[in-house]
Amino acid sequence: MDALDPDPDHDLPEHEEGELRPGPLWRHALWTVGVTLCGLGLGWAASTFRLGPPEFGIPSAAPGSPWPLLAVCGVAGLAAAALLRVTAARIPVYGPGRVCLALVFFGTRLALAYRPEPAILGSGAAAVLLAAGAWCGYARWTHRGTTPTPTPAATASPAP
Repeated sequence: MDALDPDPDHDLPEHEEGELRPGPLWRHALWTVGVTLCGLGLGWAASTFRLGPPEFGIPSAAPGSPWPLLAVCGVAGLAAAALLRVTAARIPVYGPGRVCLALVFFGTRLALAYRPEPAILGSGAAAVLLAAGAWCGYARWTHRGTTPTPTPAATASPAP
């Protein structure tokens, strides 16, 4: 077991906990824009080919202008990234960059492949925000559970 865990004194839940990301506002804004642009770029690049066999999988990008779809995906991605970053500045959140990147990537990839109607595209953007909010809610819930609780021996009053 020592080969798998080089530090046996290290508790596993603390190791898996996210990091607190305080800092100036410009750093948060730069992170938000950078993660969103990376997700958009990767989604756009992935839309140049088909994912999976022709019977299954996501088709390549449908013909037409991608700019309106990229704009909607970008706005939804910025909102999701801002939500994750604001939460990560206040409480520890596990992997906010990876979560945001995955949400923006998959949203962009699906939007470019299927060219949905505006109502469905708006529903997809709402789903991205809901997923980011759920991730932040889970972080809040797990953070609340890690606050130290006093033991009965520490709260007992001394005997007279």
